[in-house]
Amino acid sequence: MNIIILGAGRVGESVAENLVSERNDITVIDTDPVRLRDLQDRLDLRGVAGNGIQPSVLEAAGARDADMLIACAPADETNLVACKVAHDVFSIPTRIARLRSPEFVDGGPLLGDAGFAVNEVICPEQTVTATIRKLIEHPEALQVLAFAGGVVSLVAVRAVSDGPLVRHTISELPRLLPTVPMRFVSIYRRHEDQTDQRISCQGDTRIEPGDEVFVLAATRDIPAVLGALRRREEPVRRLMIAGGGRVGLRLAREVQGSCRLKLIETSQERCEYLSGELDDDVLVLHGDSTDADLLEREQVDQTDLFVALTSDDEDNIMACLLAKRMGARRVLALINRRAYADLVQGTQIDIALSPAQTVIGELLAHVRRGDVEAVHSLRRGAAEAIEAVARGDRRTSKVVGRRIDELKLPRGAEIGAIVRGDAAEPERRELILPHHDTVIELDDHLIVFLPRKHMVREVEELFQVGATFLF
Repeated sequence: MNIIILGAGRVGESVAENLVSERNDITVIDTDPVRLRDLQDRLDLRGVAGNGIQPSVLEAAGARDADMLIACAPADETNLVACKVAHDVFSIPTRIARLRSPEFVDGGPLLGDAGFAVNEVICPEQTVTATIRKLIEHPEALQVLAFAGGVVSLVAVRAVSDGPLVRHTISELPRLLPTVPMRFVSIYRRHEDQTDQRISCQGDTRIEPGDEVFVLAATRDIPAVLGALRRREEPVRRLMIAGGGRVGLRLAREVQGSCRLKLIETSQERCEYLSGELDDDVLVLHGDSTDADLLEREQVDQTDLFVALTSDDEDNIMACLLAKRMGARRVLALINRRAYADLVQGTQIDIALSPAQTVIGELLAHVRRGDVEAVHSLRRGAAEAIEAVARGDRRTSKVVGRRIDELKLPRGAEIGAIVRGDAAEPERRELILPHHDTVIELDDHLIVFLPRKHMVREVEELFQVGATFLF
């Protein structure tokens, strides 16, 4: 696809990295020529310096031949106007805008063709908040991703020695936990050289302590799955948030009332604003989250979850390491730099969350070919899980009417689950953990695990319907 990205900030840079790696033609527009030059030196893309709301700049970026505009400049108004110009002047088919303000609702009249002509809205802050909320609900998990309208979830968990299923083979699991159907799609095992190796999930594969395990199961069964791989943890009753920015405030608003909440912010002015926005029982503290004396006074050792959400990666890392050392049960650091996120894996920081990686799935679902409903980035972008819909018939489709073992999947890719039934009646939808002889039917939703991103194109081609098929 020919894609124009407006804005070379953290989100725009991450989007460009992901899309360039899949052989798309990418052009990035930004007002900072130095930043563009750095991107061009590292990635195979073209940079255009200028204001992206100006038709002349969009023209220079190739807007007349573009398939998609992704507007992720820092200001909402810039992204809105750019989408309007892209629609009215250049007729770019797909226009995606990053919008921080909750005033603009996806699908509302303001964003329609008569308004700002935005097809899709992405909000990294809201996506990150939703991701953290799931981790608060499932404190044992490293990642929780929902598919098919929430019918099935993919969960990543670190196995520990006291888990009931740990040190058993996969073939033994149905006997050990007969009431919870689940499918192991991948296991990553750390070696002495600190590298992770993917272990294929065969019947004789043994789950070892320390393994990072990816499991598909019905969403209602996720607590049981987590409890089978590690000791169930107590619910999060005491939460401490470091950083009262957009993400910190969003998260505080959503969890206040459900747990004892303390929020640390360095700006006195911001603290006063936060106090007015949050309930009276939320304790807003003016201070530095890397101050050991402050953490000790506020009893960080009694905290169930410490979440560092400032805009400074180094502060988030140091605050989490300090909180963990002082006794916090679990810590989560928001880290923008990919190198830092990779670096802290396997340390005392339980979860390193990348804002760009959490939102990239929303964008990739629009870039994918075939009928792809959802895309989730796994292991900091190295792997993916996609939800694809089977369309057509045996004559026009490469999947409909065929058995699993007849599909030409790339080596290592696995269809972990099939959701069958009308999406309008979620309570009647059926979750199938397929075997080699399972036959795929029309409108089945298939959850496919891809251990390497370069497999994406082959899988997409499987789900592309022949030209003779009419919806």
